Amino acid sequence: MRAPERGALPLWLATTLGRTYGRLTETVQGLSDADFARPTRCAGMAVGPLLVHLLYDAQRALVAFASPSTAEPDRDFVSYWNDFPPLAGEDPESATSFVRTVASAYRMPAELVGHWREVSEAAVRAAAFALVDKGRRVETQGHVLRAPDFVATLVFEATVHHLDLILELPDAPEPDPEGLQVTARTLDGLFGPEAWDVIAWDTTTYVLKATGRVPLTAQDLDMLGPHADRLPLIG
Repeated sequence: MRAPERGALPLWLATTLGRTYGRLTETVQGLSDADFARPTRCAGMAVGPLLVHLLYDAQRALVAFASPSTAEPDRDFVSYWNDFPPLAGEDPESATSFVRTVASAYRMPAELVGHWREVSEAAVRAAAFALVDKGRRVETQGHVLRAPDFVATLVFEATVHHLDLILELPDAPEPDPEGLQVTARTLDGLFGPEAWDVIAWDTTTYVLKATGRVPLTAQDLDMLGPHADRLPLIG
């Protein structure tokens, strides 16, 4: 059984996070009201509300970096996602009403983009500071992670949602390539070595199909065999 050709996590994860968030900023800056109302791959969530969701994730990162822990880590960048399985039958209306309400409170897209830029850039600076301490651990959502593992989860979430965001934004930039590799490496860990040999998708297709953003075709089902029932890996 060969190992997947994803490599280890990047040495300078804060730089990866900075490029990942930067690509998101590049995607949303200059968009119109109509663009912010365009649908995304997140059910019931348009571009504006999805950016609010990302904004709150960057804000959560700031809280985590300011909440060091002395406890032993109980999650890494892969096992962290075990708490976010696919949510079959979830009502998009109830799941997204909060971010839609927040998005509507901004008078214009530029205000939301400016807020996103301010918070996301602060999160990147906090990540760079936290990663200087090799043993630093942070607490978030009831779990303790090593700082590099936590930063990798931020890259994963932002990369997946970048692909969600650009569904109907044809001129938008693609996610950062290194961010895509971190995301694929995370999915490799969730999928497990028994499935690695059968995956023949390119990295972006792998991310979209393994997270349920794009449905599996008959050819995919034939390729995956018994492993197909394990997808999507997260919600």
